Amino acid sequence: MFLSQHDPENVTRILFQDFPVWMVVSFYIIGFLAIGVFLYGVWAQIRKYRRGVRSGAWSPFWPRFKAMVATVLSHRTIKRRAPAAGRMHVWIFYGFALLFIGTSIITLDQDITGPFGVHFWYGSFYLVFGVVMDVAGVALIGGLLYMMYRRKWLALPKLDYARPDREPGDPDYDRSWYRREDWAFLWSLIIIAFTGFLLEASRVVWLQGDPTVWDFRWHAPVGTSVAYVMMALGLGPEGAGDLRMGLWWFHGILALTFVALIPYTKVKHIFTAMGSLMARDPEGKRRMPPADVEAERIGINYLGDFSDKYLLNLDACTKCGRCHEACPANAAGYPLSPRDLVLSLREMSGDKLSHASMPEGPIEVIGDGVNMIRPETLWACRTCAACIEICPVGIEHLPMIVEMRRTLIEQGEFDPMLQPTLKSLQKSGNSLGESARKRPRWTRKLDFEIKDARKEPVDVLWYVGDYASFDPRSQKVTIAFARILNAIGIDFGILFEAEQTAGNDVRRVGEEGLFQALAEANIELLDSCEFKTIVTTDPHTYNTVKNEYPEFGGNYEIEHASSMLERLIREGKIPTPKNLDYRVTYHDPCHLGRINDGAEPPRQVLGRLGLDLVELPRNRDNSFCCGAGGGRIWMAEPPEMKKPAELRAAEAAGIDGLDILVVNCPKCLNMMEDGVKGTGNEGNFRVMELIELVEEAMGLTDEPEPEGDGDGTETEQVGAA
Repeated sequence: MFLSQHDPENVTRILFQDFPVWMVVSFYIIGFLAIGVFLYGVWAQIRKYRRGVRSGAWSPFWPRFKAMVATVLSHRTIKRRAPAAGRMHVWIFYGFALLFIGTSIITLDQDITGPFGVHFWYGSFYLVFGVVMDVAGVALIGGLLYMMYRRKWLALPKLDYARPDREPGDPDYDRSWYRREDWAFLWSLIIIAFTGFLLEASRVVWLQGDPTVWDFRWHAPVGTSVAYVMMALGLGPEGAGDLRMGLWWFHGILALTFVALIPYTKVKHIFTAMGSLMARDPEGKRRMPPADVEAERIGINYLGDFSDKYLLNLDACTKCGRCHEACPANAAGYPLSPRDLVLSLREMSGDKLSHASMPEGPIEVIGDGVNMIRPETLWACRTCAACIEICPVGIEHLPMIVEMRRTLIEQGEFDPMLQPTLKSLQKSGNSLGESARKRPRWTRKLDFEIKDARKEPVDVLWYVGDYASFDPRSQKVTIAFARILNAIGIDFGILFEAEQTAGNDVRRVGEEGLFQALAEANIELLDSCEFKTIVTTDPHTYNTVKNEYPEFGGNYEIEHASSMLERLIREGKIPTPKNLDYRVTYHDPCHLGRINDGAEPPRQVLGRLGLDLVELPRNRDNSFCCGAGGGRIWMAEPPEMKKPAELRAAEAAGIDGLDILVVNCPKCLNMMEDGVKGTGNEGNFRVMELIELVEEAMGLTDEPEPEGDGDGTETEQVGAA
């Protein structure tokens, strides 16, 4: 309002006002030293990443860059499942960013364009600048105070950094220094922001006699408010001048120290998180890294085997604990926390790869040494991808775990129960140790024949899967699905005894050679058949055929049974004369709901059946794994450990009046029935497959079963010719 009464060029802040020359020179020397320390730290980090295997993960650059910028500016990954913390991080991020931009503007005016006589930091621009900087400072302090409250008074367990993979007394058990680093980070930023306001206030008091300062004081509203408090406490211009000088140096040196330490401390996540988000593979939870099985060795055994992208992932971790909290193995008491696995590898890479000279010889990452990853940690993983899904900075824990499992498989260091399973898979193409001839035996219980897709064309090829073919409980679901397809006239067929496991869990166990052999054989078989689409009731099979077979030339249109049923009901092709009067809850299979974004079709089916659906606390992409994935269904659970399925069943038991826990996967059916029994809830509610409910609604459950062969000695049905 008073700008017209003053020369606009005088409405500014003289940066080094009343500073002797030696002070100005000293400041620039300190500033250049800080920048030098910062740049060296940046180079040391880049050198560390270059010591990994080149991944090319940042190509194509511009589309990835744009996606990263959109994610960072929206904070969508940080707000997920922690909206309050996400909002406060927005305050911190934008407050810090604006203050950084403001400091850069001053530097540009004073040190880059200024020596050439070009100044712009005055007048109206300067006044708007002051308001924006005050708002940014308040936002920064407000966000930081909330984070302090969250860490100290909410005392979230995921932020205590307790390690499930170590015991007290182990040299790498104590991570209390991470907490100290967190607090140092928070306090440093708060002090920098707060002393900035004090510096602003002391300048207003000191120069209250200067109209170009006093007349425009409210364009720095926070600083001016503090100035009035200072004056009320008796501070005069002379004392304010002395205070301003001391604050100037304290604030400046603290800020420069903060900048210098960015590459060496938690603060570097500002940059590494952006790089990690750029390198993120959108298919990382669906498909595992390719491997050359003809190579001398595959997988990750040494620190130098990690790609540059994975090494950057390690530094991007903010220790937020969301993956730690989401991990079913960690919740069940197993020695695995995705966060701690990443931090161990980060500490090792920082210790071994950051120096100018490399240690002699390869650096093993798997073992019992300090910061090494123990085999039992790797085998605890369910490969459910909950860690990847929730990580706000794009870390891909699961592929790293699978790569290290490949090394363990090559070295023969795995659970003894895996050996017979892998032999069975190699010999007969299934994980249950059954003869391939028994695979289609369930078809004898039908009063109609199923086509043999190897011998005649079909519209829909049904890839049945291991558990759906051999497990007695899952066979009931398989029979139900066959009845549904037959009742509505779908032209479908199966592969009978020629079908083998698709290999999803084989690959995630780390047996890459066996997986590739299965994939190639299955693709050759599928290519020899004539069909339009594939359907499967098994989300594990669905994931592998859809997302991993294209790597080997197998490109097929595949649908999970739940989406097929939803579509057929919606199109009126499946009549549902019965309205089912049950209160149900639905357990999302990891490989369908989270990994393949298939959470809604099953719910739409339940809605069309008239069921009263009550959601579990953790659902859709936040679903809690049943514990079967990653080959864990083939391994015994130690008796002292909780079972993830029991934890899940206990969640369901908390729903009043629950009749049915609905599942949508053969492995989930197996695990959840055990979980319900293990928690003593078998008399309280049932576990049913979605397909069984559709069958009941269609009125097909009362159909008489044909006479079986009793002793199972007759020849299996081979389908209609």
